[in-house]
Amino acid sequence: MRSNKQATAVICLSHHTGGMELAATKLANNLSKAVEITYIIKENTFIHEQCRSNPDYSELHYESINFSTTLMSPSIIFGVRKIIKEKGIKNVIFVGASEMKSLYFAFLGLDINLIVRHGTIKSRPKKGLFHRLVYSKVNTHVAISKYMSGNVKFIIPFGKNTKATVIVPSLGKKISSLKPTDSDTLRLLHAGRVTSGKGIDKAIEACQILYENSIDFHFDNFGPADVKYAQQLQELLNSIAYKEHIHINGFTNSIYDEYPKHDIFIFPTPDEGYGNVMMEAISHGIIVLAFDNTAISNFGEMGFHIHPVEDKSLQALKERLLYIAHNLESEKAKARQNIEKAKIIFAPEREVKEYLELLI
Repeated sequence: MRSNKQATAVICLSHHTGGMELAATKLANNLSKAVEITYIIKENTFIHEQCRSNPDYSELHYESINFSTTLMSPSIIFGVRKIIKEKGIKNVIFVGASEMKSLYFAFLGLDINLIVRHGTIKSRPKKGLFHRLVYSKVNTHVAISKYMSGNVKFIIPFGKNTKATVIVPSLGKKISSLKPTDSDTLRLLHAGRVTSGKGIDKAIEACQILYENSIDFHFDNFGPADVKYAQQLQELLNSIAYKEHIHINGFTNSIYDEYPKHDIFIFPTPDEGYGNVMMEAISHGIIVLAFDNTAISNFGEMGFHIHPVEDKSLQALKERLLYIAHNLESEKAKARQNIEKAKIIFAPEREVKEYLELLI
């Protein structure tokens, strides 16, 4: 159902390939079913390719701009400003960080209801004079988890009338229609960028305990590769005796169809702002094993059966993995109970409704 909210822009100018970019595109697409949306993106990026070729986004209206720098970029300032004025846009949802200074000048003098969505952990406070000026015009900061909300309040300066709220993301589409399959081989899945600091190394190293206990297993990763990490990954693979069990498959648009083909989703990442893939795995009813840090614990607080273990402890990760392998059928049954709860908590209609309440 269409709302009576005014024209809205979702802006994500990132050139990266990852969860934030997919989440921003999904949010723009979901909101476009309820309000007039213009999705403003950077030209010739992963997001641009998704908008052009992914059938899930075939009806999403987007505008692309080209720029070479994010800091005080004339291309961003005048490009975004032109789109805002031509489209009569009154609401802006910005997903990102580094372009905020340029966007401040793009919006200068315009009557904009500015919402900033925060989906990644920030470490350095941004409370200098210029940052206070830039963020003074923000109407609402939206964090995607309770943990993230605390991080935002600590790091980001608030204007006199700025509010903060939490809106949990939703699934981008319905879960896979594939039925779970059985196998005599323990099947592990890791989804995420193959790069430093995303947990792929710890996930692979944890499998050592399966090898040592003669448990037949198969490990799959799906995610874009960082070429700078290729040598480090190869060195890791060359150092283990179970290299043939590890499969690095690259990015896929069909990650939903991989969840029913696996038994355990292993996600030992540090400083995760939310973990969209955690949400996907939970929704598909497979076993979830992750480090207990940042936003990961929030999933347990929501009532889902997951396995958070001591943060950064490879030994704890190994021990829980072995426990799950020895109790696989009972753990699979408990994980399947997550599906019905996830349908409510991660419903796109719920997320859209909560964003509409922020729009004018």
